[in-house]
Amino acid sequence: MVVRAQDPVDNDSITQLDEVILLDALKKKNAVGIVPSEVISAKIFQNYSPVSMVNAMNQIPGVYVFSGALNTNRITIRGIGARTLFGTDKLRMYYADIPVTDGSGFSTIEAFDLENLSQIEVIKGPKGTTFGTNLGGAIVLNPKEALGRSTNFSNNFTVGSFGLLKNSLSFNHNDGKLRVGLQYGHLKTDGYRENSNFERDGILLNTSYRYNAKNRISLLVNHIGYTAQIPSSLGATAFAEDPRQATFTWRASQGFETNDYTLVGLNHSYRLTENFENSTSVFYSYLDKDEARPFGILDEITQGFGFRTRFSGDFHFIGNKANYTFGGELYKDEYDWDEFENLYEENNGNGSLKGAQFARNKEFRSQWNAFTTLLLPFTQKFSALFGLNINKTDYDYRDRFNTGTANKSADRNFKAIALPSLNLDYTISENHRVYANISRGFSNPTLEETLTPEGVVNPDIAQETGMNYELGTTLFLDNRRFHLNLAVYQMNIKNLLVGERVTEDRLVGKNAGKTRHRGLEIAMSYNWKISSKVQLSPFVNFTLTDHSFVDFIDDGEDFSGNPLTGVPEQRRTAGIQSRFFDNFYWNISHQHVSEIPLTNASDLYSDPFTVFNSRMGYLKNLSEHFTLGIDFGINNLFDKVYAQSVLINTQGFGGSEPRYFYPGDARNYYGSLRLGYRL
Repeated sequence: MVVRAQDPVDNDSITQLDEVILLDALKKKNAVGIVPSEVISAKIFQNYSPVSMVNAMNQIPGVYVFSGALNTNRITIRGIGARTLFGTDKLRMYYADIPVTDGSGFSTIEAFDLENLSQIEVIKGPKGTTFGTNLGGAIVLNPKEALGRSTNFSNNFTVGSFGLLKNSLSFNHNDGKLRVGLQYGHLKTDGYRENSNFERDGILLNTSYRYNAKNRISLLVNHIGYTAQIPSSLGATAFAEDPRQATFTWRASQGFETNDYTLVGLNHSYRLTENFENSTSVFYSYLDKDEARPFGILDEITQGFGFRTRFSGDFHFIGNKANYTFGGELYKDEYDWDEFENLYEENNGNGSLKGAQFARNKEFRSQWNAFTTLLLPFTQKFSALFGLNINKTDYDYRDRFNTGTANKSADRNFKAIALPSLNLDYTISENHRVYANISRGFSNPTLEETLTPEGVVNPDIAQETGMNYELGTTLFLDNRRFHLNLAVYQMNIKNLLVGERVTEDRLVGKNAGKTRHRGLEIAMSYNWKISSKVQLSPFVNFTLTDHSFVDFIDDGEDFSGNPLTGVPEQRRTAGIQSRFFDNFYWNISHQHVSEIPLTNASDLYSDPFTVFNSRMGYLKNLSEHFTLGIDFGINNLFDKVYAQSVLINTQGFGGSEPRYFYPGDARNYYGSLRLGYRL
């Protein structure tokens, strides 16, 4: 079923909620004022499997998600974060208006279910003042909610290769005052590789109540629990011999992780006057994680809490409506972790076995942001947005295992940093606009990176900082059927944080130089209505990068001028979305990734690859109340052997080969049956 709307959208007039395609007119941007951002929603989600959001996010120019497994993802934006070995850092992530990036700067996209999201918004670079000014930018995940006054039930059941089974049950209600969204999801798969079983259950409650014209209160509860086996990365020889195999020690120890994650947020929105309003959220998150690794068993508990408030208002400026925002965000968390020996070699082939404890630690992490923006329309065509963000970050590390002189407890308090931004926007015509941005951003080192090889806090390690310069344009042609987004940027970063692996499970950091990030991003699409029954929508998204070390000396070796490690020079995602007779669709897409430098010396590269995906389906209103949907998809259509994720500058320990590669899945199939009921 296609939800159709004109712009602007009157949500109360929409009664067809059982969405498959969400047109651009329904997209809601969180970025303030004229800040450019990319929004992907159901129209793009429909190109790919409902199991993971990685492929959908990789359709955005400038964004690349390295995915080693469903529980092992690393998001990079314009090359920022590519040098991080595990996990996503150097950006801020929000779920609705609630920050979900932890106190050390890491974000976990795998803690959220794609089928619970209405859209994903990406602000590339440090120009999103109200969502932090991290060098990588910000990602805002918006949960599903009812569109218009209606009550709906739907169930989407998916089965596929590698023992895939996924079921998503959804209830949505909106009567004008009370809005309720409740989703439950279960996912189970044996995985493509050895030791890669994955099982997840999740529940989302997103509800709000408007008790008068000025006040609305909202409650968000998201819980995800999963158990994931870990096959780990492979060396070049093992990858070439059999990409399905798990690393020997991870297979022998039956390495795995379990995660139980809960996020609770309460928001109150209040319109004080016609031109002034406030939105305030308080939130709490809890993560209980266990990870059995060959070199030790890790038990973690992280509790995060804080608040976020934002005021916004309008006023007249030179005959036009100007806008301002100001507010703040406080995030604190406590991170407890204990480490134990793994006695899997003494467990008669039964996998991991917890042994003696050898570490007990606690971190208190605190970060606050104050922000303000001022949007001034100097003419009806030309506007300027001035922004300022101030960040303050503190770490307090407690060694609770060692006593006396062996104790390594310490704190690391960074000075407050001011991060200004300027966005300029000029509307050439109704169908053509150009914009420019100059902004300053930063990245904090993790507490682990602030430690020396001896485990003592290094007081001299500094934050990465950088200046971002960007020009872009948005163009519509042929009665708005053709759409072009184009951006060029350069980001100059100093105090580059370099992670050095001193043991198999431990990194230390240092500031080692400067990098320059240059790039061209193009997104094109065309809506070709061949007849009243046939519609084709081809699209091409292209990223060209020139990222390099400007001044980089590491362990006495000069790598200045070399390509930035972990960043492909070219990426392309292209495809065609087809609609036939209102009820049938067929989407086919491909992703091409060029070779990736794996070492600072640029003497080893990954192989380039091109992977094709296809999905088709049939959607039908069986009656006024019932809807039926059937989908069938193929991933990796031509069974390409490729590395879906890579590690950089890795080392072999104990005489083993360095392990750089996480194999992508072989060709696999899935099918879905969706039933919807609307009262």
